[in-house]
Amino acid sequence: MTRDVPAQDWPRHGGQPRALLERLGLPPGREVLDFSANLNPLGPPEWLDEHLPSLWHGIDRYPDPDYYTARCAIAEAQGLDASQVLLTNGGAEAIFLAAALHAGRQAAIVQPTFDEYARACRHYGLAIHSAFLAADFSLDERRACEVMREADVMFLCRPNNPSGTLIPRALIERLLEAGRTHGTCLVVDEAFIDFVEDAAESLIPLLAVYPNLLILRSLTKLYTIPGLRLGYLLGAPDIVARAAELQMPWSVNAPAAALVAPLLADEAFVARTHDWLRRELDRLTPALTRLGFEVSPTRVNFYLLRDRHQPHSTDALLRFLASVGILARHTHNFPGLEDGWLRLAVRSVEDNDRLLAVLSTWRQTRKKGQGTS
Repeated sequence: MTRDVPAQDWPRHGGQPRALLERLGLPPGREVLDFSANLNPLGPPEWLDEHLPSLWHGIDRYPDPDYYTARCAIAEAQGLDASQVLLTNGGAEAIFLAAALHAGRQAAIVQPTFDEYARACRHYGLAIHSAFLAADFSLDERRACEVMREADVMFLCRPNNPSGTLIPRALIERLLEAGRTHGTCLVVDEAFIDFVEDAAESLIPLLAVYPNLLILRSLTKLYTIPGLRLGYLLGAPDIVARAAELQMPWSVNAPAAALVAPLLADEAFVARTHDWLRRELDRLTPALTRLGFEVSPTRVNFYLLRDRHQPHSTDALLRFLASVGILARHTHNFPGLEDGWLRLAVRSVEDNDRLLAVLSTWRQTRKKGQGTS
């Protein structure tokens, strides 16, 4: 039974079809639709294939160790100064640098969330305290402030992975005020914020007010370039400078750094992404609800799902989906979920229709097996 498999023996991330199929006892080489990786199905941008050859012209030289051009492009896009920007090897390096800034101290993590915050904290010897989201994936402000009182740094994912939910900006401001009182830095990972249309939810303006705010961003999710590893860290100039001192030299390769400016300039691609996601969520969420599934109130390109009628059948649903060629992300290693839900990506219209058809079959099969409606 999959439920007896220790959490650490499951794949740590989505997008690992071979490992997940092997864990489920299925042939690892079979063709599948991978709903476990939460990437943009529209990307990479169409121009990228033609642009890539030109990026190799500079590989016989070291990259600029300060990545000044890339940092200026990010600063201009976000309305900041380049001194507030640090280019990183994907969002993962930004997470580890944020933990390194507080090595050996106390950390709080808002759970259930991305496992790399805890991994980074363990790596740098931080003691970990947890604040858990409520059943509706909202944040208990009182509990969060209590945990923050004991911490030097709090990690919070916004929009949250795996639920796709967005803690309101007003609540973030109150946490920052509390953090300022207690001497706590708030690290907000916004790897998926580019999928959110509402510009009013941006935390960037808060950097001018709260020196205890660090924002982590990723370019790999929106543009579907996880193999290139591009992310960045935003904060007060002195904190960014400290993080830069802790960063390994030349951690970002030259071709990846050269892509920053053209990616950020492609506003049409972002608009197409927002249009696709809005239409698919408006279509997909009610369809899943009609089939008898609970869906997290996501704002981005993934969501949590479980069978409303049989909420303890998640492992069986995971196996059923995999048996017909659809891979979902398990939640065995998300504290607070522990396999109670599945995370699925929002994919193309055709792929989402395939998922709905398979879930309809699951529903009919379960009805027959249970002898109930």
